Amino acid sequence: MAKTDKQVVLTSEGLKKLENELDTLKSVTRNEVSEKIKVARSFGDLSENSEYDEAKNEQARVEARIAELEQILKVAVVLDESAITAEHVNLGTKISVKNLKNNKEYVYTIVGSAEADPLNGKLSDESPVGAALVGHAVGETVVAETPAGEVSYEILTISR
Repeated sequence: MAKTDKQVVLTSEGLKKLENELDTLKSVTRNEVSEKIKVARSFGDLSENSEYDEAKNEQARVEARIAELEQILKVAVVLDESAITAEHVNLGTKISVKNLKNNKEYVYTIVGSAEADPLNGKLSDESPVGAALVGHAVGETVVAETPAGEVSYEILTISR
């Protein structure tokens, strides 16, 4: 995620998840990677030490993720879940939809991009499908422009 000062909307669950991930990275993962680097250094010549190179690369990934999480949390705004209604699809709503192309039903929770996890049913409001669904009501059919082409969805239910 690029560094940004743009607000990031999170559910309270999403905020807690990101805070826990940051805490784990800082208190556990950093120490584990440090230990890997220490062990790899003990193998000798660093110029041809693949364990050392991998540990340093892992350290860079961990530090980048820590910086990314700190930036997200700095600009995070927690969604006021009491203001969510089930009249229209919006951030924080849980929806069931039918993909009219394959006739399968899917259940999603619409979340901000920092919480998106489509494989676990958390769909970003900025994704092609999420953006197409936001603002629509039960019974409506929406068309999403996806990388695989147009897909039509019928909104079956909306809940908080």
